[in-house]
Amino acid sequence: MEPIIFDTPAALIRTAILGVLGYASLVFLLRISGRRTLSKMNAFDLVVTVALGSVLATVMLNRDVTLAQGVLAFALLIGMQYLVTWASVHRRWVRELVTGEPALLFFRGDYLPDALRKARVTRDEVRAAARAAGVTEMGEIEAVVLETDGSFSVLGQRTQGAASSLDGVKAPGPRLPRP
Repeated sequence: MEPIIFDTPAALIRTAILGVLGYASLVFLLRISGRRTLSKMNAFDLVVTVALGSVLATVMLNRDVTLAQGVLAFALLIGMQYLVTWASVHRRWVRELVTGEPALLFFRGDYLPDALRKARVTRDEVRAAARAAGVTEMGEIEAVVLETDGSFSVLGQRTQGAASSLDGVKAPGPRLPRP
């Protein structure tokens, strides 16, 4: 029967050393990969983050995995994320595939029920986003957008002739009227 609580001092020392070296390697690789790797997470970023954590845990706890294999796995995951984010900057279809699109949930005093249902967001959550933005009356809002990272953007009333930050945000149903 294998020990459950304590194996050997050597096993603990191995875990500590690999944990420190693995963590240092991961931080180093993340720093050289750029700020995009550490930005707000969308679904793709979450998958990469979970995978990195899994690799770190495996390196620390699995005797069959060496530090070199773990660092290679870190580099591969971060490199793949770098390539996908580079491609998403240069190719719209890659960006839409990886990050999705922002969703318009509220526009000029009206909730958009189809968009709310599709995004699985309640009216209460939209009002909470408005409160967090310091808005006291929904009539003061031009639009509320659910961004690709899950955050809400609350946009104030638009002035005539100004460029809209809603360009590129798809709305359900017919096109939104332009002032």
